[in-house]
Amino acid sequence: MKPNGQKNIRLRILIIGYILGLFLIVIGVRAFYIQVFCDTWLSQRAANEYKKSLVSYGKRGTIFDANHRELAVSLEVKSIAAYPCLIEDKYLAAKALSTTLKLNRKTLTKTLDSKKSFVWIKRKVSPQEVLKVKALKLSGIGFIPEYNRFYPNKSLAAQIIGFSGTDGHGLEGIEFYYDNLLKGITNRFTVLKDASGKKFAREATGNKETNSPAFNGNNLILTIDSAIQYITEQELKKAVNSCSGKTGIAIVMSPETGAILAMAHFPSFNPNAFGKFNKELWRNRAITDPFEPGSTMKIFTVAGAIEPGICTSDSIFYCENGAYAIGKNIINDTHKYGWLSLQHIIKYSSNIGTVKISEKMGRKTLYNNLLSFGFGSKTGIDCPGETTGHLSHFKRWSKIDTGTIAFGQGISVSPIQLITAVSAIANKGVLMKPYIVQAITDQNGSVIKNHHPEKTAKVISKKTSRIITKMLESVVNNDGTGTKAHLEGYSTCGKTGTAQKIDNTGRYSKKKYTSSFIGFVPSDKPEAVILVVIDEPKKSYYGGIVAAPAFRKIAHKTLDYMNITPTTKVNGNLVVYKQAEAKG
Repeated sequence: MKPNGQKNIRLRILIIGYILGLFLIVIGVRAFYIQVFCDTWLSQRAANEYKKSLVSYGKRGTIFDANHRELAVSLEVKSIAAYPCLIEDKYLAAKALSTTLKLNRKTLTKTLDSKKSFVWIKRKVSPQEVLKVKALKLSGIGFIPEYNRFYPNKSLAAQIIGFSGTDGHGLEGIEFYYDNLLKGITNRFTVLKDASGKKFAREATGNKETNSPAFNGNNLILTIDSAIQYITEQELKKAVNSCSGKTGIAIVMSPETGAILAMAHFPSFNPNAFGKFNKELWRNRAITDPFEPGSTMKIFTVAGAIEPGICTSDSIFYCENGAYAIGKNIINDTHKYGWLSLQHIIKYSSNIGTVKISEKMGRKTLYNNLLSFGFGSKTGIDCPGETTGHLSHFKRWSKIDTGTIAFGQGISVSPIQLITAVSAIANKGVLMKPYIVQAITDQNGSVIKNHHPEKTAKVISKKTSRIITKMLESVVNNDGTGTKAHLEGYSTCGKTGTAQKIDNTGRYSKKKYTSSFIGFVPSDKPEAVILVVIDEPKKSYYGGIVAAPAFRKIAHKTLDYMNITPTTKVNGNLVVYKQAEAKG
């Protein structure tokens, strides 16, 4: 080889050596920089490869009825998750999982293509689905323990209890109102995984351990009795269907304590699958929805006239033979009555007689009386979304407004307001605060807090309550408007209500009505106050025909369940009850 050739070879080797040396120097400097100045960043990035921060929730507390029957429980279930970076073939994994779990394949493929280190595939799956997915033996799939809310009685008391969502938070009803007490403590923890994606350690970062009782939520014991609730729901359903009504509400309340024994709605829904039902069915309309009560308000107008001595039960009023003009407006009665005593005005549900009582009382006295019974303000019941109803100030009342409000039009009340006010009549004039949760306990069953009966006000005297009770007894006897509510073997009292609804034009409709009946049994020693409200009945619209029979059936079965012995003899009233045409 020529000397020049050897010289060129040595030059090339030297150049290549310099280049390689330079690369080694750059790599060395870079490595030094990363190791010395980027150690924290590197550590974090490495940790992200084998650490995953997760959140777990303590077991949600159980909801019991008054007899400790379970109404809402939490069951441990599995949720399926994925670690995309550990899945070898995402397309095949998406295909297999979508078929097994009945999920959209395209959506699932996009989920698995995510750059996130952790994604949910399907929350709270069935045990069968867990077994099927495990049988696929896919890499990068995890099974996370969670709790699923279950309502063993399905639609029973659905609007009262409400429901909770996927994340365990209450969304409606008692579940929502008492969410902070029911829900368990949120616990954050870190799962450590090896290169194959298998968990090998768990670092808790929360304040409580998941196996600690303090980690789980508290229990609620309601005043609701499942047996009375079932009775009420079944009879309400029959009543609404028999008159082709739109909806119905019924409440059973203990007048002495204010405890709600039952609160029924028709139609109802199944909280286990609440998403399949119209949202209108979710809310507790007995609490949230006001309505014009009609003639049931006559009870309080008369009470407000008797208490201050403006009238007595024997005071008489001329009822104008069925038509009474107030300016350009005409007040009508269903029958042509002449002179009626206060008692007969209640018995026959005379609008004109009630208007004349209100004229004698004056609008201010009537207004203050209605306020004292709780109308126009919330009762304070422990349920979400309570309405105040509507009671405008008396200074804005015209003469016709005063008259119509006296017999229940131009005022709106909620079912819970109405039954609470009538319970004061049954409770010797003492107004009680209604409540639906009687106790809160921990996971061991130890009582944390008891809710005791709470007196709100003394609205009328014991004497006045006795007088009103006698008047209400006459409504269901002989030829009163509520004879279909007569209860064989028990002293019974009540009042019918029939109110026209306002249509889309802002005027009172001649086709749409709200029909109701409210009363208490036994009238001499009340154990239960019962309200039945039926919206837009089709076949008939009088409260005495539509709602009174449901009241009677609920009352009879409830008293039988409560072992209340009949105290009155069966007499001629039974024949009248069967034959009389009830209106009101």
